[in-house]
Amino acid sequence: MTKPILGCIADDFTGATDLATMLVQNGMRTVQVVFVPGPNDPAPEADALIVALKSRTAPVAEAVADSRAALTWLRQAGCTQFFFKYCSTFDSTDDGNIGPVADALLADLGAGFALACPAFPANGRSVYQGHLFAGAVLLNESGMQDHPLTPMTDPNLVRVLSRQTDGTVGLVAYPTVVQGAQAIRRAMTGLKEQGRRYAIIDAVTNDDLVAIGEAAANHPLITGGSGIAMGLPENFRRAGLLPIRTDAGTLPDVDGHAAILAGSCSRATLFQIAKARGQMPTLELDPLSTPDAGALAAEALAWITGKLGPTPILIAASAPPDKVAALQARLGRAEAGAMIEEAMAEIAEALVARGVRRLIVAGGETSGAVVQRLGISHLRIGAAIDPGVPWTYAEGSGPALRLALKSGNFGAPDFFVKAFHEG
Repeated sequence: MTKPILGCIADDFTGATDLATMLVQNGMRTVQVVFVPGPNDPAPEADALIVALKSRTAPVAEAVADSRAALTWLRQAGCTQFFFKYCSTFDSTDDGNIGPVADALLADLGAGFALACPAFPANGRSVYQGHLFAGAVLLNESGMQDHPLTPMTDPNLVRVLSRQTDGTVGLVAYPTVVQGAQAIRRAMTGLKEQGRRYAIIDAVTNDDLVAIGEAAANHPLITGGSGIAMGLPENFRRAGLLPIRTDAGTLPDVDGHAAILAGSCSRATLFQIAKARGQMPTLELDPLSTPDAGALAAEALAWITGKLGPTPILIAASAPPDKVAALQARLGRAEAGAMIEEAMAEIAEALVARGVRRLIVAGGETSGAVVQRLGISHLRIGAAIDPGVPWTYAEGSGPALRLALKSGNFGAPDFFVKAFHEG
């Protein structure tokens, strides 16, 4: 039986599958575990285990408690290095949750230092002089300043993380990063000796990320976006812990109807909906005019009659920022999000009952609600549709499913159109 080496904790479901994609592409058989397993639950056979939490926007105390419980289970499973995965847009508020969770994990591991690097060049995320860019613009000009739950108005990650921790934060700047792994390792050691708890590390290319991963080979805890993981599998191979695998992303076939549920309000998802409109049956729900989960679900289920088949259908509850703001003003920020999640979870359950076996869900919080409603316990990770978005094979109490959980910000404009041709 394969003993897991790398134990990962992701703060949402799509972030977990994003990370899993990176590990699978680099030859690690990877299983995503849904929520925190019980202390006596056995670990699935895999090289890497990822515990997918719904903690990105949870209260800080809850996020910390769940993350610590996940760490305990991963340590019991035999993992020797740990990864705290958050979004490549560093989604958080001044209260957390990135800093408090990382602080708690470091304390439990008896470690005093960790790097932080959310860069993911394949999806346009880069860090330069400690500032996070989305494409050619700073994060706070990318649309993330309008995020309904974690508006990002400061692109300086040293400042952002410093506001979330009682430790201090340093920077490994790009001129050091381009010198390679040894220079990065020396710079991180210097920051640790100065008493810094974290180092934001610049990265603008995949080569940068591979070098950073190599430099962190002996770190108990790594924090960041999925990009930083691309350098980790080779560390384990060099140490003789991981064989060369060519079948890490192979999944069983699944036959059945196809559907897409979109709950994200990100610009990327809105573009994907627009591209798909006219190419597949599409229902765009209006939560502002019908602010009730049951009523929205009933509308969707009435609409799908006669439409299910091999051609995917698309049901979206996404909306532009002005409508999101209006709904939040009417219901409250948390209540508005919970209402959408409940509606989409109810729709997903009904779709599966009607024979849908291939399902895409867009939006981290929506994906978490859907996975929980469907009773899925594990996701075995397969090949990517687009960077950061793989097909998975869902294992649990219900029927076998092919499932893709898409971060709202990820995927090309034609993602919904092409996805099922690549599944």
